[in-house]
Amino acid sequence: MIQFIQTGLEEEPSVPQSDEAVNEERKNDFALLDAYSKAVVTSSQKVSRSVVHIKVKKDVKNRRGRGRNRQNPYGSGSGFIITPDGFVVTNSHVVSGAKEIEAALSDGRTFKAELIGDDPATDLAVIRIAADDLHAIPFGDSQRLMVGQLAVAIGSPYGFEHTVTAGVVSALGRSLRTQSGRLIDDVIQTDAALNPGNSGGPLVNSRGEVIGVNTAVILPAQGICFAIASNTARYIITRLIMDGKVRRSYIGIAGQSTRIPDKLLRAMDMMHDKKKTGVQVISTEADGTAYNSELRAGDIIVGFEGERITGIDDLHKLLTDEMIGNKVQLQVIRRGKKEEVIVIPGELKK
Repeated sequence: MIQFIQTGLEEEPSVPQSDEAVNEERKNDFALLDAYSKAVVTSSQKVSRSVVHIKVKKDVKNRRGRGRNRQNPYGSGSGFIITPDGFVVTNSHVVSGAKEIEAALSDGRTFKAELIGDDPATDLAVIRIAADDLHAIPFGDSQRLMVGQLAVAIGSPYGFEHTVTAGVVSALGRSLRTQSGRLIDDVIQTDAALNPGNSGGPLVNSRGEVIGVNTAVILPAQGICFAIASNTARYIITRLIMDGKVRRSYIGIAGQSTRIPDKLLRAMDMMHDKKKTGVQVISTEADGTAYNSELRAGDIIVGFEGERITGIDDLHKLLTDEMIGNKVQLQVIRRGKKEEVIVIPGELKK
């Protein structure tokens, strides 16, 4: 037997509405529903011609396993056309290591695709198909996004091509760690449903502009999905089209984030620092392209050209292509004292 908790308050008798009032209320409800529906329909119609279903065949070295241990040489994902002459954006994890790539358009045409470049650090890739006069999707400005605004995702989850899901921008400025180990900043969180196969598809606003590239879901959760912000994507895509890769620098160390003892912080007048961590140097690469001979194992890096370093991710953000071959001043803690050393970052090779 179901029991309801009594609140102790008597309900006021409801006043019956007139037929005219009820009809007017229904019209308002329909108008609200219609506005939402129109936004989703308009957005998906603008974008659907530009979304492609990507099939890949990968070179799997070990095919002797059985059941769960056997690797599947085939995979699939989504992508979207960004230029009329065939450049297509997708995720790096969709096409990385692919032996063959095939792209199917919404009109039924299928093309072999060429990998132009991929960047595992941001999970983005660009492929190209030999076709002209294609319908390209414009990019929107992800800096102007607001939490709660409409977000529409189009892709091919589980091979069901051109599936549309809608939701809202749930949060902005998230961070997401990619398979390469690097951290992507300024990631969009959305509740527009994403499933395996949606990877690489566009997340668009009500005007049909790309605001993000769908990249990941949290499988045990419901409604927690992530997309790489369009402004980040535009920068990476430009580099991939121009150079086939994104150049980054490195200083040739094996390091780990470590806590700095309060005794050291007090001695160096750093007790005011809320993040009491740095990067401890475990070892240095002796024969690499980076000059790092002034660093010693045991050093704790706490600064990079005056910028506070609290962990490995801070170093990754600052080691851009602009640093390659240029002298950089690091602030380190060595034998209980704060010292400055010079390094010259080299170019990171994949």
